[in-house]
Amino acid sequence: MKVLLDSCVWGGAARDLSEAGHDVRWMGETEPDPGDTAIMQQAFEENRVLVTLDKDFGELAIVYGRPHRGIIRLVGLPGRRQGIHCATILARYGAELSEGAILTATAERIRIRPGDTQMDAGDDRA
Repeated sequence: MKVLLDSCVWGGAARDLSEAGHDVRWMGETEPDPGDTAIMQQAFEENRVLVTLDKDFGELAIVYGRPHRGIIRLVGLPGRRQGIHCATILARYGAELSEGAILTATAERIRIRPGDTQMDAGDDRA
């Protein structure tokens, strides 16, 4: 799967995801930071799932209707676990992400907002 990591995601996550077979770009290698709207647009144009720690991307997608190819927001995960956890999420929820889902992931749970509905609170799946 093609993935774009926001600059706030630990840079080592790119290596972990690449080793898991994903095509990964990390915005931490881009100077200067182009901002959330440009990052989201880039992920969309390159057909990449966006991985971030920042909840602003969900707002851009839900409130402002910005197009995306799926968003994973990691919450409360230590940097060194972000890549491994994200690889597990991509393996398990790739189909949902391909349909534009927004996932909020902690170490204990995944909250999914399906891409094809306007639910306010996503499905909870362990």
